[in-house]
Amino acid sequence: MDTSEPPPSGDSCVTFYTEALAYLERSRIPFLVGGAFAYARYTKIDRDTKDLDVLLLPADVGRTLTLFEDAGYRVDLSHPHWLGKVYHRGYFIDLIFSGGNGVSRVDAAWFAHAVEDDVLGVRRRLCPPEELIWSKAFVQERDRFDGADVLHLLRTMGPALDWQRLLSRFGEHWLVLLSHLVLFRFAYPDERDSIPSDVIHGLLARAADQRSEPDNHICYGTLLSREQYLYDLEQLGYADARLEPRGAMTRAEIRIWTDAIGESK
Repeated sequence: MDTSEPPPSGDSCVTFYTEALAYLERSRIPFLVGGAFAYARYTKIDRDTKDLDVLLLPADVGRTLTLFEDAGYRVDLSHPHWLGKVYHRGYFIDLIFSGGNGVSRVDAAWFAHAVEDDVLGVRRRLCPPEELIWSKAFVQERDRFDGADVLHLLRTMGPALDWQRLLSRFGEHWLVLLSHLVLFRFAYPDERDSIPSDVIHGLLARAADQRSEPDNHICYGTLLSREQYLYDLEQLGYADARLEPRGAMTRAEIRIWTDAIGESK
């Protein structure tokens, strides 16, 4: 592509987003649109947003940052384990390739199950609803809790979801999914049938069979919040579920993510 093209000249975020997505399309870097755009497509809930979430394969992050830097934008790999940014004046794009906890890593299946829709007047691929639920289910900070988003997605998309694929996404963390399904049944008594009975009954039966594991002194709370379980790690001696090899993060990545507490995403 011609990297001599200047950044957008106006202050409109729509101009910035439109031209940035056009850069990506011309570069043939595969991407998905997530965040408020995908959420609105699935729930019909529109939100004002100061940023645009673009989902990338981890292998494509470096060349995407180079693409925008060569085009005159300011870029930053703000959190090397999951997030980069592209800035233009007061607006920015989040380049997301995993979750902040290292769990919901973008892979080929996100693209295989993408949903097409109009984004800024052009037909583009959106993050699948199953992956949107999977990634949001783990966001349970004091200052940001995406549980209501998960419930809204379940309310509108429940019957159409690929439940077996959603269950496989949660894998060993299926209790997190169950916790949201229980809250869904509480929040929407008239919509309880939106969740397949075999799914909820199967998960409840698994939960009923669980027993304490005295030798498993590990805290999985860090997969839900980077801040609220630091006491358990630092004072109670729990192992961190995010840490390799059990988790997907290195000690250095965890330190960077912890040091950034208080910053916006």
